[in-house]
Amino acid sequence: MLTVHHLNNSRSQRILWLLEELGVDYDIKRYERDKVTSLAPPELVDIHALGKSPVITDGDATVAESGAIVEYLVGRYDDGRLLPAAGTPERSAYTYWLHYAEGTFMPLMIVSLIMSRIEAAPLPFFARPIAKRIVGKVRGGYLDPNVKRNLDFMEATLARSTWFCGAQLTAADCQMSFAVEAAEVRTDLPESHPKLGEFLGRMRARPAYQAALEKGGPYELPGVSKK
Repeated sequence: MLTVHHLNNSRSQRILWLLEELGVDYDIKRYERDKVTSLAPPELVDIHALGKSPVITDGDATVAESGAIVEYLVGRYDDGRLLPAAGTPERSAYTYWLHYAEGTFMPLMIVSLIMSRIEAAPLPFFARPIAKRIVGKVRGGYLDPNVKRNLDFMEATLARSTWFCGAQLTAADCQMSFAVEAAEVRTDLPESHPKLGEFLGRMRARPAYQAALEKGGPYELPGVSKK
């Protein structure tokens, strides 16, 4: 039996969605973040050396990293619905977005979260203005312009097609879901980028997405200051 080692409020939620879309039977082993640090529990190290989620076990196979898990599941269980045909423009888009989610966009969301936590951290009064200036320079000189450029790029893609790779949902949309949901709580989506907001609405309306939420349990990504 395939098992998803599922950490609450994490990237593993999109793996549950993909499995529901594929119609694959699976078990869930749940892990809870530390309530103070928000880090994954040490028990995950017993499954994979890095101790992070998502990770799946399927018979003798252990697969970590969202993109690798998506490729494994689609290669083994897809019937052609969630992977565009080889040699098509949709397949090229699929490969791109599958890697873009974590390779390009999520690092920006992680920096955004770190900057917000620095802003909110209890600091000595004399250190606060220094931290504020550093965060302001990072945001103004690097973070905000790059986030906007990427959101504009995604928005333009969804202005041309229903899903990221064309008219049909693919596994790349499942991979992109976490990235767009992170942007939702860390930027002013959907006001600034309505097509991305519509993407979130479409995916959340899908029965498979709703079933994944029901099985995965409470799911809420940490937000940040949007100033």
